[in-house]
Amino acid sequence: RRDLRGGCPVTGSPTLIDKRKMAFELKKIVPWGRSFDEYKRMFSLTDSDLEIRFLGCGDGPASFNAELTQGGGKCVSFDPIYEFSTEEIRKRIDETFDEVLIQMRANEADYIWKEITSVDDLGNIRMNAMEKFLADFEKGKKENRYISGSLPNLNFEDHQFDLALSSHFLLLYSDHFDLSFHIQSIAAMLRVAKEIRIFPTLDLKGRPSQHLTKLVEYFASKDHHIYQERVPYEFQIGGNQMLVIK
Repeated sequence: RRDLRGGCPVTGSPTLIDKRKMAFELKKIVPWGRSFDEYKRMFSLTDSDLEIRFLGCGDGPASFNAELTQGGGKCVSFDPIYEFSTEEIRKRIDETFDEVLIQMRANEADYIWKEITSVDDLGNIRMNAMEKFLADFEKGKKENRYISGSLPNLNFEDHQFDLALSSHFLLLYSDHFDLSFHIQSIAAMLRVAKEIRIFPTLDLKGRPSQHLTKLVEYFASKDHHIYQERVPYEFQIGGNQMLVIK
């Protein structure tokens, strides 16, 4: 079984970005972008929230940045996939899209088919999101809205953003990224943003992240307000909570 995040799979190799700093390779990822509506529900974003400054860490080919910007919002997305061209990312989407749907059909029982009604509906939603991303990508790069890079190395000013988001990366890949990596990444996000939200709090096997308790203890000891909050989104069974840190 292959599990997917915003722009990256785990297919048996232990890391998205090799910890020895080997080159990031497009052929090792499966682009899979969430929609603007999914982001709103995953992170319990209100209409007033959409007026603040966002940083998306690991957004991949999601359409949140494109659609938020189109509506007058402010967002910077940060992901290693952005070092590639529109054509290279589109080619990789075309190479992997059908395989993703085959795997989703084989694992339908792991998901709740309510707002997303079927595998075909999922494919349409995700492809529509990725098309919106691709249409915006070159313009967004020129406007410094899509920046290539990897956590925990955030080259932004202190408090540059109001809210930093991590969709389907931190906590989800707990078996592949250790507690130290999570602490460093979250600390970096807290340096550049007033608040962070991480979704989901489960790992790839549908269990609460093995790092969750220790992260809560660590950041609470640093006088941060940290808690889990239920959100109006559940696609992966049990995946209906985000971690909030202020």
